[in-house]
Amino acid sequence: MSPRALWLHLRVPFSFFLLPVFLFALSESPAPDAGRAVAVLLIIHLLLYPASNAYNSYFDKDEGSIGILENPPPVDKTLYYAAWALDLAALALGIWVGWPFVGYLLVYGLISKAYSHPSVRLKKYPIASWLIVSLFQGAFTFVMTMQALNAFSFAEAVRPHILLAGAVCTLNLLAIYPITQVYQHDEDARRGDLTMSRLLGIRGTFVSAVVCFGLSLAGFYTYFHGKPVFWLLPACLLPGVAFFLLWFRRVWGDTSQANFRSAMRMTLLAGLGLNIFFLMLFFLNFSESAKTALR
Repeated sequence: MSPRALWLHLRVPFSFFLLPVFLFALSESPAPDAGRAVAVLLIIHLLLYPASNAYNSYFDKDEGSIGILENPPPVDKTLYYAAWALDLAALALGIWVGWPFVGYLLVYGLISKAYSHPSVRLKKYPIASWLIVSLFQGAFTFVMTMQALNAFSFAEAVRPHILLAGAVCTLNLLAIYPITQVYQHDEDARRGDLTMSRLLGIRGTFVSAVVCFGLSLAGFYTYFHGKPVFWLLPACLLPGVAFFLLWFRRVWGDTSQANFRSAMRMTLLAGLGLNIFFLMLFFLNFSESAKTALR
């Protein structure tokens, strides 16, 4: 397996779409240590997530578009070993952050492996995989990041306002996750995987996204107590929402429009909007005058 093919299957750029969870936790941390923040960022996004991507790619052996890969290269055992090496590196480096963080990393890694390993293959259970992936990439990762950034005890990391923020992250994932599967129906059918998007159907996938995204916005409104800072969120998401509605209209009339490139544009706009919002939130929270005005 060539180094380039290995790199492609790690899908490191895909971590950008999961970065909002880290940025949200960072923005809500009382006094995050810069060194810990950088370590947690790198361990999660350059080791944990790529390890999960590589492991899943090895067992899925996709031939059609998957993730951010329109034409995934063939895989071999090298990818399997690379996945384990990245996981072990994440655990080893995680010791510097703290043993609770190592525990979170271990649990996440095991769940991600169960997603595609033939002996479990959560992916073939549409509702279970939808809920589990959204929960672990959302609430679980948010709580893990809050604990790691702030050296919280477990009791401190599961306080109600942290759990609410994590729940909102999960709702975001519940909305977007089936959208990332909507163009893979043929590929998933070839492997016998009934994903959530296949279960819902193409139009149903879009309706589900609208419902979950609406609940997510309601959750954010509650979390921010309806204060002015909340309104920065829909402003940042406006390009993504506009694209989604136009795409939804096209797909409703012609389901072939639910293709790889449109799904990637949608994911990119949503990820970009969320990342911008949470970066703004981070700077606002550390600017007392802005915090007073907006929160």
